[in-house]
Amino acid sequence: MASASAAAGGRRAPVLVGIAGGTGSGKSTITRAVLKTLEPTLGRLTTVGFDSYYKGLAHLDLAARAAFNFDHPDALDLELLAEHLRALKRGEAVEIPSYDFTTHTRVAGATTTATPTPVVVVEGILTFADPTVRSLMDIKIFVHTPADIRFIRRLKRDIAERGRTLDGVVEQYLTTVRPMHEQFVEPSMRHADVIVPEGGANQIAIDMIASRIQHICREADAVTTGATST
Repeated sequence: MASASAAAGGRRAPVLVGIAGGTGSGKSTITRAVLKTLEPTLGRLTTVGFDSYYKGLAHLDLAARAAFNFDHPDALDLELLAEHLRALKRGEAVEIPSYDFTTHTRVAGATTTATPTPVVVVEGILTFADPTVRSLMDIKIFVHTPADIRFIRRLKRDIAERGRTLDGVVEQYLTTVRPMHEQFVEPSMRHADVIVPEGGANQIAIDMIASRIQHICREADAVTTGATST
């Protein structure tokens, strides 16, 4: 696992932890579980979601937006994401776009501030698919979960949270989600440092990841304390 170089002002540059895996694999569950174990180190970890960087489709009608291939790397503004990750590594805050999945557009004027904490978690299905974004990761974790479980989770989520219909979710899964998973997501697993089976149900893996992040936070505190005392 690579370590981050020292940032300006005596602070250690943030360590970028990439979490990838298929839709519904448990990436967000792992991130939330790790955050829960890190309560004593609150404020030490920032999350950046790939989904926030979808390109806005306001120029298309609603039917065309619904039929768009959101699982291809071209659907994402990867240049902006890479720019933001580099800025975080330099110790600079960034403004993450806000994306509305019901209308498939960016929310005008709405952003979320991400600050350069000791650990920055970057989460998304295509986190390792793009060479530029992948090269910025210090630790790469791939969440591997059986396809049937992933589909059921996606089905429940899209109906409950994104206003989709059963037929719409199934059609999208068959026409774009599954083919893109096989073309881009699954092959990117070979770039991972760690592969986590069964997603958020793997408590041992969560504990190991949390332990590593706690160690990084302690190292960052030590660097900062040393710089302050000199």
